[in-house]
Amino acid sequence: MVILLLGSGGREHALAYKILQSSKCSTLFVAPGNAGTSAIATNISITPTDFTALKSFAIVEKVEMVVVGPEDPLVSGIYDFFKNDSALHHISVIGPSKVGAQLEGSKEFAKEFLVKHEIPTAAYDSFTAATIEKGCEFLETLHPPYVLKADGLAAGKGVLILHDLEEAKTELRNMLVHAKFGNASGKVVIEEFLDGIELSCFVLTDGKNYKILPTAKDYKRIGEGDTGLNTGGMGAISPVPFADAVLLEKIETRIVKPTIQGLQKDGIEYKGFVFIGLIIVNGEPIVIEYNVRMGDPETEVVIPRIKSDLVELFQAVSNEKLDEMSLEIDERSATTVMIVSGGYPEDYGKGYEISGLDNIENSLVFHAGTTIENGKVITNGGRVLAITSFGDDFQEAIKKSYQNIVKLHFDKMYFRKDIGFDLL
Repeated sequence: MVILLLGSGGREHALAYKILQSSKCSTLFVAPGNAGTSAIATNISITPTDFTALKSFAIVEKVEMVVVGPEDPLVSGIYDFFKNDSALHHISVIGPSKVGAQLEGSKEFAKEFLVKHEIPTAAYDSFTAATIEKGCEFLETLHPPYVLKADGLAAGKGVLILHDLEEAKTELRNMLVHAKFGNASGKVVIEEFLDGIELSCFVLTDGKNYKILPTAKDYKRIGEGDTGLNTGGMGAISPVPFADAVLLEKIETRIVKPTIQGLQKDGIEYKGFVFIGLIIVNGEPIVIEYNVRMGDPETEVVIPRIKSDLVELFQAVSNEKLDEMSLEIDERSATTVMIVSGGYPEDYGKGYEISGLDNIENSLVFHAGTTIENGKVITNGGRVLAITSFGDDFQEAIKKSYQNIVKLHFDKMYFRKDIGFDLL
């Protein structure tokens, strides 16, 4: 089978690594990919949202399956583009329809879905520039801290958590009137703050049936002790030690089942991943957000733990026969640590040569922001590499990752030394 994987990050390198373990994959293309995917697959210089170029390529190369890594092409409607084109509709697309992708593309859409299907979530309301004064009044009814979310896609940076009421009102105006997050903050969701511990739940669904993948926990803040600015993720652990059988049963019964049933009731076509961001408050799971693809860096710990053939699972998703498949999971723990460019998530440099990659032992290296230049691997993003390791528990696994990180070097490299600190 000829497969086309869209994306260029650590998530896509991890998916490529797993797809290539399947005997069903004869050729794997990655658009646009990175230095890591170029070593195991064939990179092609096409942007994932350039549907016209993707169509031409898919026809010429006889692509049979498209696996969509990032959210942008999903929200832009790539599933519908392929399904509704007579030259492409035979190609399986792993990802939701454009309407389904609104679970991530619009915070308001997601909130309305959660409330409609009686899935636990925080109290909220949404506002535009025309209703900004009502937004300020709504803030006054809440207790600090105050949570402001840009309605649209903002590359993971459209959420503000503020402790001062007047600052929250100012930032609401900055988002709605001064377009702090561009078009993404043309509408803003204000949400009740929930105090608890976060957990990521990943589900693969064919729209009717589902498989719950391993749990994970990621670490968003740039600084140790979960301090500083939010990032795309500085590390992750799977499974999550506190996710016992009782909690997992609550998650499936109260959240996963009604989510998949809600998609069916609303007539939403959905064949792909559902990433459910949860917060556990006094032992009760509550939905913070939906994403319509795998998380990054969670993919780098969840996907390597799947022992089943991933391509076979994707075929079952496409054929709506996921209920006929078994899901085998590696019982060991997996951890990943992100190595980033100094200055990230704000301004950072690119083009630094990476050394030591050949010295890594007993760990997987997933490239996130890299490229090849004059035969050398150089940095090409804020998050550069993810070092994933296995162990009997997460402490053993994280130790292996840190032992290998010291073998790597590029100018101004940075990583958190405390991934998993809160679980000890």
